[in-house]
Amino acid sequence: MPGTLFDKVWDAHVVTELPGGGFLLYIDRHLVHEVTSPQAFDGLRAAGRRVRRPDLTFATTDHNVRTDGLPPDPKSLSAQQLEALERNCREFGIRLFGIGHEWQGIVHVMGPELGITLPGRTIVCGDSHTATHGAFGSLAFGIGTTEVEHVLATQTLRVPRKPRSMRITLRGEPSPSAGPKDLILKVIRTLGAGGGTGYVVEYAGPAIEALGMAGRMTVCNMSIEMGARAGMIAPDAKTLAYVAENDRPFAPKGEAFRELERLCANLRTDDSATFDREVEIDVQGLRPLATWGTTPAMAVGLDEPIPQPSTEAEAKALRYMGLEPGQRLCDVPVDVVFIGSCTNGRLEDLREAAAVVRGHRVAPGVRALVVPGSTRVRRLAESEGLDAVFREAGFEWHGSGCSMCLGMNGDILRPFQRSASTSNRPYEGRQGPRSRTHLCSPAVAAATALVGRFAAPEA
Repeated sequence: MPGTLFDKVWDAHVVTELPGGGFLLYIDRHLVHEVTSPQAFDGLRAAGRRVRRPDLTFATTDHNVRTDGLPPDPKSLSAQQLEALERNCREFGIRLFGIGHEWQGIVHVMGPELGITLPGRTIVCGDSHTATHGAFGSLAFGIGTTEVEHVLATQTLRVPRKPRSMRITLRGEPSPSAGPKDLILKVIRTLGAGGGTGYVVEYAGPAIEALGMAGRMTVCNMSIEMGARAGMIAPDAKTLAYVAENDRPFAPKGEAFRELERLCANLRTDDSATFDREVEIDVQGLRPLATWGTTPAMAVGLDEPIPQPSTEAEAKALRYMGLEPGQRLCDVPVDVVFIGSCTNGRLEDLREAAAVVRGHRVAPGVRALVVPGSTRVRRLAESEGLDAVFREAGFEWHGSGCSMCLGMNGDILRPFQRSASTSNRPYEGRQGPRSRTHLCSPAVAAATALVGRFAAPEA
């Protein structure tokens, strides 16, 4: 039977159909961090169970890590969660890339760069942005704490139903100033914040094929922001070249890599396969976008007027953001610029931003910070001198972690501060109480830091 990329990965991992409906899926890789795992380990302990496959389980610290180098308040929830993860990993025999480890980093940056993420695998984590790993042709999605416990105990996952499938084909060539973040913002603006609900999305078309692996991860990362269960991109020569790089300690070598090459040759949608939904989006000439509201679907070109609200939700978003219809983002000043997160904290993202920043200075009154997505990214960026470029321009250079993506660590906005952020969610209060978050690409964030208001990189 002809199948989609999703069909092929799904079918290869179904252990059995469950009585009464649903499926039991085998899980190839389980990624764990400090926020969603404590109760899962407590459940194992109470039931007297062990971790079924500790060799396929990888833990890191990211959400609660202070990136300014200071330890968390020992009485805080952050400190408790970090200590609990260390204790649980030690007790259950799980490798942990904790604070100070050379492989520590945001879970969705760490997994691919270490060769843990591979094509054709099933990957789960107690984090919604697990969709990132689908850039490699894997089926990757977030799970809840109860499901984390189930995977730890059995290396399988109960799934009530097979998701529907959607293919989104991007046609045309974006402008040189538009990047992967602009592509996915265009997709979400077109389909809406709930347009992918219930689907596993395969991204296809020339604009997707032209992206490097970092860009593909950015696109898949934000699949969840339109409600999709997962995002996938068929593996190709770029995928295999990324996996084959010498510094990926968990990637297959020798005959194991040749076996992966053979697998990838079939990991693509057959010509006669069908999807539950097909969408084509024209991205010809696409220019940089940024969000004006409180969902990623509320996005607009930097020099385009903010639209009149068509729903009460849009009107509420405008009030929260302190904006008016007809305003242009290029006229809106910002207080803080954040470059980082699992969406845009990779080495390629930092290079893109540094190319804009080099030889310039951050605008007066703007706080700008760069937070590498992992310790390895930070080390590589420093070996290229990117840290010096940012520091000389007036940016703060931080350690790795989730940082200002969410208000769960020391990097937060003060009430009513406005940020240009390369993260993935502009929700109310996401970056701190009453914070106002605008999503944009690393290049736009860098240009905005220099001008003091939203700006395209060529401005």
